This record gives sequence, structure tokens and C-alpha cells, in this order.
Amino acid sequence: MLQLSTIGRRSGDFHWTGTNEVCIVSGSFSQLVASTLLVVGALFPIVNPLGGAPIFLMLTRGLSDHGRAKLARTIAINGLALMVVSIFIGTHILGFFGISLPVVQLSGGLVVTATGWALLRHSDDDDSTMDAKRPCNEANYMRQAFYPLTLPLTVGPGSISAAITVGANRTEGSEWRWPLVVGLLIGAILIAISIYLSYRFAERIAAALGEAAMNIFIRLSSFILVCIGVQISWNGLSALLRTVLAR
Repeated sequence: MLQLSTIGRRSGDFHWTGTNEVCIVSGSFSQLVASTLLVVGALFPIVNPLGGAPIFLMLTRGLSDHGRAKLARTIAINGLALMVVSIFIGTHILGFFGISLPVVQLSGGLVVTATGWALLRHSDDDDSTMDAKRPCNEANYMRQAFYPLTLPLTVGPGSISAAITVGANRTEGSEWRWPLVVGLLIGAILIAISIYLSYRFAERIAAALGEAAMNIFIRLSSFILVCIGVQISWNGLSALLRTVLAR
């Protein structure tokens, strides 16, 4: 009887430990999925790679299919680096330089607005003249891979401020546990993949839409870019005004 009791207690202890391990694994997986969905849900609508594809195509006219694929891959990698840096050390960088998030939003929004306005006023005649004067090689476009094609057109101040907010808004007292870190990384990678696919096949998307529809889409995307820039600037300005009025 003593042996049976001992075996029973050991069996019970083992069963309790196994249940606890299952709960830990389930909790870690839930945190990983939640972190991934948080990044995708917060950044994908702002990055909007499908909406940026027509603008990318317009700015890379005359580039070969291989060159466009290489450029799309570079932009996706640059965007991934910006998102990861913003999520994990963005608050520390801003704190080191003494820059507040509203200032980033205000200044970055002005850059986005100016870029969208320039694209909105851009005409096809000007584009054909530029293509005639500019030699068509990958080096000319690769120099623009980071600015302006990655920053601010793809991962702009809105995306950066959202990524910094995602990285800063952890549960109180929580550390950088592996499910959180891996989930944030997976979310950023998924957005980078969507950027690559949208830009890589931008020409096919344009062919499916047709020239007239694509032209309308480009103008509409440029106008939306202006609106996004104004909204980002207003968010930053409002936050700054609230701090002034609160004094």
C-alpha cells in the first residue's frame, strides 16, 4: 500500500508538471501569435505596399524586370531593417538625441506631404523627358533605394512612429521574452515580404488594371499620400500643442 501511494503521488506530480508545461507552451505560443498580429495590424495599413506599388512603378519607369526585382528586394530589406530598429531600439534612439515622437511625426509628415505633392503634380510629359535624358541603368535607381523609395515612400514617419509605439507599449514589468521578440520579428518579416511581392509584381498589376486605370490609381495614391502626410503632421502638431497648453 505504501508503494502504491508513493507511485500514485509520483504519478500525480508528473501529471501536474506536464499540465504546467503545456500551459507554459500554450501561453508562449499565444504571446507569439499576438505579437505577430500586433505588428501586422499596426503597420500593414500604414505601410500599404499595394497602394505604394503604382508610385514605385512610376518612379522606376524604364527599369528592366531584373532591375526592378533587385530594387524591390533592396527596398524590402531596408524596410525590414527600419521596422526592426524602430520596434526594438526606437525609443532609445529618440531619447539619446532628445527628440520626441510628436516632432518625428510633424517633420516626417511634412516630408511625406511634399513627396506626395510632387508626385501629384508630376506629368507624363515630364516623365518621358526625364527618361530621355537619364541613362537607364540599375545604379541610378539603386542610389534611390533607401531615399526616397524606402524612406519615406514605403516605411515613412507614420510607420516608424507606429513601430516605436508597438515596441514601447509592452505589458508593465514584462521583459523581452523570446515569444515577444520572435513574434515582433515575424510580423516585420511578413510586412517586408508583402512589400517585395507588391513592388516585384507592380508591372503585372499595372498590366491587369490597364493604362487609364493605372494613371487614375497613381493620381489617387499620390493624393492619399498627401493626406497621410498632412494627418501625420497634424497628429504631431496636436501632441505638441497639448503639451504647450498643459503648462
